[in-house]
Amino acid sequence: MGIIARSRRFIAVGLLMASLMLLASGCGLGKIARERQAAQGGPVELKLAYHLPVDHHLSKSIERFAAEVNERSGGNIVIKTYPAGQLYTDKSINDAIMSGGLDMGLNSTAMWTTVIPALNVLDVPFLLPTYDSVDRAMDGSLGRTLTTEMERKGVHPLIWADYGFVQFANNKRPLQKPEDFQGLQLRGYGQIPAETIKALGASPVTMGSGEVYMAMQRGTIDGQTSGTTAMYDRKMYEVSKYLTMTNHAFCEFVLAVNSSAWDRLTEDQRQLIESVARETRDEIRQETKAEDLKTMQELQQAGMEIYEIPPKEIPLWQAATKPVRDGFVRSTGDIGKQLVQQCLAANQ
Repeated sequence: MGIIARSRRFIAVGLLMASLMLLASGCGLGKIARERQAAQGGPVELKLAYHLPVDHHLSKSIERFAAEVNERSGGNIVIKTYPAGQLYTDKSINDAIMSGGLDMGLNSTAMWTTVIPALNVLDVPFLLPTYDSVDRAMDGSLGRTLTTEMERKGVHPLIWADYGFVQFANNKRPLQKPEDFQGLQLRGYGQIPAETIKALGASPVTMGSGEVYMAMQRGTIDGQTSGTTAMYDRKMYEVSKYLTMTNHAFCEFVLAVNSSAWDRLTEDQRQLIESVARETRDEIRQETKAEDLKTMQELQQAGMEIYEIPPKEIPLWQAATKPVRDGFVRSTGDIGKQLVQQCLAANQ
């Protein structure tokens, strides 16, 4: 009986260890299965995560992208979406893509700048002041250079998704010239935005986006910088009187694919995904332009006084914020200089 009991215990321990190993490697087994499926030409399953709420216009476009790929592939590709931070937050999603724990993810370029500093170029003020210049830059040499920088991190950018221009709102006075910023306390959203505020003669203040409304209401700060869609969604018109349409920076999101996951797809699968991606990119561009214009008009209707910088005066603002551009080039070296030149060339 002793031998039988020991044998049973041995078998039980072995089964327990096997179960634990299966649990621990579940994600790995899933990844291996996906690799085998792709190697055989499909069907292949791709997980796509993002943190934006489901009712955001970018979210809707990404959902349509996934549905279109699934339909056109006839089941050969299955993209499963995980919205609103269900799988990863905006702070964790990039690591998941780079490590291969996630196949695809949508996140702002600002969240990528810690590992790819070149992406900070989109926050350098007054480099790309119009939608046309942004389109030319992202479809041309700037987009290609940024794609190369991302691919060095094991990530393939599939879509550069427009989020919109950045503006200034404040509660003190109209900001019609760079010198009008003198003495103001303004909340930025990162290092280069803070440097831009400082270059214009104001003092940058660091705080979370959720704190801005109350800070404006209490007079802790005089204003802030963000897009008109964010201003309207957060009801900044209730605590801000003046809106200056500077178009001084442009926010992009990027739909990125893990390079290994991308390479495992067949040529036909990649072509199909890229075709739908281009259609989605164009759709997002039109929606972003329309949304920017719509929310600017809604802010005006809600009582904000609007000032749009005349195109002929942009050189004045470029001169005032040139220290920010110079600082970006110093910190990024030759690649930074190249990126700035590519932006400026897109304005011609």
